[in-house]
Parts: sequence; structure tokens; C-alpha cells
Amino acid sequence: MFKNYRTVLLVVLGAVFFTSCDKDDPEIPNGEELITTVTYTMTPSGGGTDVVMSFRDLDGDGGDEPVIVGGTLAANTTYNGTLELLNEANDPTIDIAEEVSEEDIDHQFFFQTDITDLTVSYSDQDSQGNPLGISSTVVTGGTGSGQITIILRHEPNKSAAGVSDGMIDNAGGETDIEISFPVDVN
Repeated sequence: MFKNYRTVLLVVLGAVFFTSCDKDDPEIPNGEELITTVTYTMTPSGGGTDVVMSFRDLDGDGGDEPVIVGGTLAANTTYNGTLELLNEANDPTIDIAEEVSEEDIDHQFFFQTDITDLTVSYSDQDSQGNPLGISSTVVTGGTGSGQITIILRHEPNKSAAGVSDGMIDNAGGETDIEISFPVDVN
């Protein structure tokens, strides 16, 4: 009886082993991606010099402090903004903005500012017609100083109140990255 028990156990373990190695199993989705570098380029719509703000933290959370470079915007000007997100800790570098675009219904950028007369609005949409935020429009009014904070949320509730207007309060989801850039408007 002991020999039959051992034989049955070996057969069951072998079956489990072979079925767990099936190449047709779906892949486990990627976890949160490391974003080491963010560049926010704002191009004046009437022509002129781009304003490029950047964030760089090659060692990720908990290591050296990130390097954040803000920018100076012209008063009473409209800018076309574009976000670039990279994982430069990987070789080769991974374009995280491309991944966000591919998984657009699961992501949304939110823009917050404490600068009076400065607004940021969405210029792009996900595949279901909801805001995404890789492309944006920045409009300045009078002069001032403060910050523009950019937040990338993973799996926000895009149908919640105010979320499609860029209000993060009801968005839920998880924050992939949050950066505050110092900005002057002259």
C-alpha cells in the first residue's frame, strides 16, 4: 500500500509540474515600471524657444535626491506640451511614455498648479475618448511664480466626477510618479 501511495504522489507532482510549465499560460502583467527620467517640453504656439523642464532620478526611490529643473514661461502665451518618460536604469533605455500610450485606458496624467492665471488642459485622449495627458496645452496669463505638479495615475476611475476635467480627488488608482517643477512666468 505504501508503494502505491508513493506512485500516486509522484504522478500527481509530475502532472502539476508539467501543467505549470505550459508555454500557453498567459503572462503575468508587468508591475509598476521604474520611471527615472521625465521631460516636459513646452513649445510656444506662435513660435519661439522651447521651455524644457526635467526630472532625473537614475537610482530610483530611496537613493540620491532627484535632479529637478524647472522653467520660465512667457506671460500671456500658449504652449503645446509633450511629456517624455524613460527608464534609463535599464539597458537599453525603455520608453515608458510609449507603454503608457499602449495602456492608455489604464493611465491618466493630472496637472496641478498654484500659479494664478496658468492653466493646463489635455490635448490627447485614450482609446475610449477620456483624457490621457502625454500631450497638453499650457496657457499663461500674468506674471507669477510657483509650481506645476505632474502626477501619473495607474488605473484611475476615469468616469468619476471631475476626473475627465483633470481633478484628481475622485480618481483613485495608484500614483506611478509625482513631480513638482518650479516655474516662473515673466
